Amino acid sequence: MNITVITVGSLKEKFWKDACAEYAKRLSAYCRLTVTEVKDEKTPEGCPPAMEEKIREKEGKRILEKLKDRGLTIVLEIRGDRFDSIAFSKAHERWETEGRGDLTFIIGGSLGLSQEVLAKADRKISFSDMTFPHQLMRVILLEQLYRSYRIRNGEPYHK
Repeated sequence: MNITVITVGSLKEKFWKDACAEYAKRLSAYCRLTVTEVKDEKTPEGCPPAMEEKIREKEGKRILEKLKDRGLTIVLEIRGDRFDSIAFSKAHERWETEGRGDLTFIIGGSLGLSQEVLAKADRKISFSDMTFPHQLMRVILLEQLYRSYRIRNGEPYHK
């Protein structure tokens, strides 16, 4: 199984890097994980909507340049489908089959994803109505993927 995470922005703080490295290590028992970071755009304070759209488009273009035309593409989008951890593990298993061994998850920047990226998505998922920094969202996604594999394999993991 190949899982790619394309994310806008990089991890700056050591604690985010450490958390992601830990989950990447744990996931290595179940899949081949690749994390691809694309440059984020600076968003000025009080940025008008037209400028926000331009920023999403620039970031979206960078994402699309990294997106491979294989497997299944899943975007993290606040209006996406919601799951509890068990339902997510079942969906994850289905996606692996549908994607023929290749899954790509996309995490947008602070302004979300461009319409072009959303249009490329095979699935849209949401972890909450709340907004999270993309660094934290990367940790949450990796943790839930790890939890999914543990659930599917009947391995212990705290509830």
